[in-house]
Amino acid sequence: MEKRVKFSLWYLVFLVMVLWFWQSLMAPPAPREITYKQFRDYLARDLIARVELKDRVIVGELKAVPDSVIEQIEGHPLQLPARAQRWKEQWKRRFTVVRVQDDQLIHDLQAHGVDYKGVLSSGWIRDLFLLWIVPLAILVLIWGYFFRNKMGGGANVMSFGKARAKIYAEDPKKSRVTFADVAGIDEAVEEVKEIVDFLKNPKKYQRLGGKMPKGVLLVGPPGTGKTLLAKAVAGEAGVPFFSISGSEFVEMFVGVGAARVRDLFAQARAKAPCIVFIDEIDAIGRSRGHGPYLGGGHDERESTLNQLLTEMDGFDSSAGVVIMAATNRPDVLDPALLRPGRFDRQIVVDKPDLKGREAIFRVHTRNLVLADDVDLHLLAAQTPGFAGAEIANVCNEAALLAARKGKDKIEMEDFEEAIERVVAGLKKRNKLINPNERRIVAYHESGHATVGWFLPHADPVHKVSIVPRGVGALGYTLQTPLEDRYLLTKEELLDRITALLGGRAAEELIFGTVSTGAQNDLQRATEIARNMVVVYGMSEKLGHLSFVENEQNGFLGGPTLRRDFSEETARIVDEEIRRIVDECYKRASEILREKRDRLEKLAKTLLEKEVLERPELKKILGPSAAEQASSKTEAAESDGKGN
Repeated sequence: MEKRVKFSLWYLVFLVMVLWFWQSLMAPPAPREITYKQFRDYLARDLIARVELKDRVIVGELKAVPDSVIEQIEGHPLQLPARAQRWKEQWKRRFTVVRVQDDQLIHDLQAHGVDYKGVLSSGWIRDLFLLWIVPLAILVLIWGYFFRNKMGGGANVMSFGKARAKIYAEDPKKSRVTFADVAGIDEAVEEVKEIVDFLKNPKKYQRLGGKMPKGVLLVGPPGTGKTLLAKAVAGEAGVPFFSISGSEFVEMFVGVGAARVRDLFAQARAKAPCIVFIDEIDAIGRSRGHGPYLGGGHDERESTLNQLLTEMDGFDSSAGVVIMAATNRPDVLDPALLRPGRFDRQIVVDKPDLKGREAIFRVHTRNLVLADDVDLHLLAAQTPGFAGAEIANVCNEAALLAARKGKDKIEMEDFEEAIERVVAGLKKRNKLINPNERRIVAYHESGHATVGWFLPHADPVHKVSIVPRGVGALGYTLQTPLEDRYLLTKEELLDRITALLGGRAAEELIFGTVSTGAQNDLQRATEIARNMVVVYGMSEKLGHLSFVENEQNGFLGGPTLRRDFSEETARIVDEEIRRIVDECYKRASEILREKRDRLEKLAKTLLEKEVLERPELKKILGPSAAEQASSKTEAAESDGKGN
């Protein structure tokens, strides 16, 4: 408080000096003072343009008068002041004279046609108020606005070095996030329950000499619930929760990031026990000396990271301050940040499995009005690879769709439409497609469905549509696995490529030519084939070799290819990719030629109905390859038991 008062006093002194300097610089110099006799001489020669008659003085202005006339009347040469150079003409013409009692003055002014007026003297109090107090008050108000009021970004100008962390869960009676709001990441929840127990009962661990890890790093793909999990930890423990993003530490001013780190830890110590959560910590925690961040010790990001490392070393974990951070790029973090004593524990928050997705659906639908036909287990099975945020989006979209249609409850078809909307994009009923293009799309999607239907290792086909969706998608074929898969065999990958090429093969078979509609299919098929060759070692010519870097691009990108293989190896890689794609395309063409009648029937039905579900597909195409294999297996088992 004392420092703030001193600063305010010095600031006021500075404002007064600036105001005085501005007044002296911008105000014109005072008029020349002449005698009353000289004034009467100017008046007698008709050289005065106008005058102001004040109580004590007369302020006047001459007409355009040569310097020689002025020097003749005033009796001395004109000496222009140094600060009056810019006001030269005005200074020569303006004058002031002490007023004397002269009853003839008004008559003479009228006789010579001089414009005159009387002016009341304002007095020194009024001059002081107008020239000093009012401008100074305006400057003080401006200072108060910029230095005390909130700016657009929600921060004070004088608080650049203050941490902008939001504080949650300070009042245990208020609604807060708990572990009941977190689903689908049971393993991660079990890991963080120990932190909650420590914050509630620190003596339980301290009596044996144990210390709680200073830092807990949550890593996982976007939308899996890392931030939600951190809030649940604070909610369960009933302690303050500081939440801040890594990008909020860095500003254009040097040293601001480090100052905010110091202030954040100071606030945390004052409110201990508490949790400090830094989201997207890779914004300040990137590895030093690598990539585009080669700024050296003076780099703002690096200085912020150094201060964070110092603060984490400087506080005692027994004080009850737990640092939690989240990132989906653990590969770019600095090793010093991940060493023991800082972020000791790393918890992977991965995408949920089938059981986890069903639990997430239950969490996000508990406040929704559901119809009796809604099957959460089936919805979980139809959303493989969905993260918690995507499932929450599906539930919200389903509620909006049902409300838009005027329904009293959310039905299963609303959820299915919401899933399609999230996967394929918004339905575009108003997109005009000419009949020829629509026919091509129908056969293209029928080719995908037919090939996928009769491949033994392909994912089951659930729906085919020729309704345009999203950006550039004129139709789609929805294939979803029956269960979550973590390993894929070579045969399954080849079947995926074959199913992707079914659309192009159908176009060539029916129309004798191909279109641009297979762009995305070819891109995905080539990517799978390339991974088979250079990542998974599934090439006969190259053998069991991998050509990727050890480090992966976190949860956002694919593997990074090495560049240390020869030109000959690169040529073989290209040949193997081409061979795999060509063989799969040939296989897709053979299936379609063999099942052409069913392909034709499926395309015609699709042109009529636009959308076909799995039961309708089964009526047209018959039993799938997987169902035929299952029937043969059951028959063989029955024969074996009979014998």
